Amino acid sequence: MYYYLIIALQGFCIYHCYTNRNSYYWIFAIIFLPLIGSLLYLFMNVFRKRDIEKVQENLVTVINPSKKINDLEKKLKFSETFENQVALADAYLEEEMYSDAISHYESSLKDVFKNDFYVISKVIEAYYYSSNFEEVIEYTKRIEGNSKFKKSKASFLYGMALDKKDIPELAEEQLRTFDAPYSNFMERLELARFLIRQKKLEDGKIIYNEMISESENMSKHGNKMNRNLIKKAKEEVAELA
Repeated sequence: MYYYLIIALQGFCIYHCYTNRNSYYWIFAIIFLPLIGSLLYLFMNVFRKRDIEKVQENLVTVINPSKKINDLEKKLKFSETFENQVALADAYLEEEMYSDAISHYESSLKDVFKNDFYVISKVIEAYYYSSNFEEVIEYTKRIEGNSKFKKSKASFLYGMALDKKDIPELAEEQLRTFDAPYSNFMERLELARFLIRQKKLEDGKIIYNEMISESENMSKHGNKMNRNLIKKAKEEVAELA
């Protein structure tokens, strides 16, 4: 198997070299140094520089998460643009620094960007995860008429916030919009849980069982992506038996 993989890699590199009219010295390197020559060719001629830099940047962020925030803070201090403000807010949100994220998102909502869908949807997310459900509901009023809202994460969090504020009729209506076959498994799991809390046991069971049934007909990739959610659905519906 290893031998055939090397042959395939060589074939790709030689084809790429020929079609892109790169130096023919690479072909000799690929043929006489199969693995090393092919890998060197890939890194120097196929992978773009910015792709490599992006990988390096991600590694640094994993090792030192605060570096990304520090760099973005300096960038914003140097140039207070909408893009820099939102990028910093996104970094704060990613690190679960919700109050800082909210502050920067809200500061960016002015002038031509005062109704920016992306920023408002992110404010909703930050307010939800900081348990300020009133603000989630208030900010939703500003974007619920947008065509992008219906299937967005902000829409789902709005439904969850309505539940938290004990407005079950509206919460169910909102969460039901995510009940579509072979998709939205996380949202549908929450819908099933919501229905169980509302004493609608049969409705909840239907959602659970539909998810489980769909998993039996999904591709391996689909099953892998939703494995934990399907497992939860099986466990939770079994508890209702």
